[in-house]
Amino acid sequence: MTAAALLQAARFWGMRIATAESCTGGMVAAALTDVAGSSDVFDRGFVTYSNGAKTDMLGVRVGTLAAHGAVSEPVAREMADGALAHSAATLAVSITGIAGPGGSETKPEGRVCFGLAKHGMPTWTETVEFGAVGRDKVRKAATKHALALLAHALT
Repeated sequence: MTAAALLQAARFWGMRIATAESCTGGMVAAALTDVAGSSDVFDRGFVTYSNGAKTDMLGVRVGTLAAHGAVSEPVAREMADGALAHSAATLAVSITGIAGPGGSETKPEGRVCFGLAKHGMPTWTETVEFGAVGRDKVRKAATKHALALLAHALT
């Protein structure tokens, strides 16, 4: 589904969207706002690259970051929940990952955790291993995947 079609579906269902992004640095918000007229559906985007930004802007708990690290499903969950709590949105997607270069044995390059929060529904999370395909490709793949998660939530 294209960003324009996603926005049209959100419009149809009366949904407003927020994003909480780390490794994509606002690429999902950019994809949505590239569509003229998106302001009636897209409420806001949070670019929370640092752990401090995650706690200050989204309410991610310091204890969650300490216990699981920024690249984890618990943090992705709290990011998505925080995006809903700190916006007028009814649907939010979050992304936190290791775009590269680098990574570790326990958190390799290309690992990205996603959260999807929707009013009235339990927040859903998943981890996708895009592999060590390079920073640009990981960020683009994560953006595409986040848009697909939003589209799925609207269909």
